[in-house]
Amino acid sequence: MSKQNQIKKLYDAIIIGAGPAGMTAGIYAARREMSALIIGKEPGGQMIFASEIENYPGFKSINNYELISKMQEHATALGMEMKNKKVEKIEKNENGNFKLITNNNVFYSKTVIIAIGLSPKRLEIPGEKKFAGKGVTYCANCDAPFYKNKDVVVVGGGNSALDAAEYLSKIANKVYLVHRREEFRAFESLIEGVKDKNNIQLVKNSEIKQIEGGETVEQVKVYNKQQDKESEIEAQGVFIEIGRIATTDLVEKFVERNEKSQIKINEKCETTTPGMYAAGDVTTTPFKQITVACGQGTIATLAAYQYVQEKEQKDKKEKTQ
Repeated sequence: MSKQNQIKKLYDAIIIGAGPAGMTAGIYAARREMSALIIGKEPGGQMIFASEIENYPGFKSINNYELISKMQEHATALGMEMKNKKVEKIEKNENGNFKLITNNNVFYSKTVIIAIGLSPKRLEIPGEKKFAGKGVTYCANCDAPFYKNKDVVVVGGGNSALDAAEYLSKIANKVYLVHRREEFRAFESLIEGVKDKNNIQLVKNSEIKQIEGGETVEQVKVYNKQQDKESEIEAQGVFIEIGRIATTDLVEKFVERNEKSQIKINEKCETTTPGMYAAGDVTTTPFKQITVACGQGTIATLAAYQYVQEKEQKDKKEKTQ
């Protein structure tokens, strides 16, 4: 068998990531009749951390797994191919196509869309994993409305934590803002706004050591380093806002990144490498929301489609010359 015959299928687009950006990219690729593949380890992305979603158009409220299933069913019903794998290496050959290597497969594509999202930093304490989606959440914008008139704990000392605490103060009965240091690392305006709220209690120089409850969160154990003392806070929700991580070393030689390792893109979701696009939370967009990710997934695919069409026309023209 010749080397040429051994080469696997050449896709028009391979989408890395199966969150809202990746799913939307897949839907638009299928609608444009592109040969495309979604490679993702966990369908839904960060939506799995939000028990109920109330900010997605068309649904006053929808369970996270229901929305994930609907997106997945939509993509597969259109013929989108999906594989539960992890891409370990990407190469670009001399003709401009990409080679994607997993632990046991190799895939080829004319374009690549990076939609791998961000991973929330975790406290890695007892009870955190057990109560994920049952009182423990990593998204105040997503889940705050479910804690109306309840007592909640916000963990963190940066902009996202103080913004979450200020937002929750308008919804929850009581907000405990737990920070491991004395000083906050947020904008001064946010700090002053939090201090002005009567129902926000600052718990500084402290760390949460354990999250406890029955079916859902009921209380947290807090250790004060200055006083060398442990105490308990009764709460029905724990909002962990200590940051999110972009793991983009996979594409470091293909893209330009900011200081947080998030991928820089232009208005067409293009990176610095022709044929490679990025969409969703992994990009430098300041607003990490489901609808934003879906919008960028759309843009990235339409741009990739345009790139493939132009490349095919160019190749045909060169062959006739």
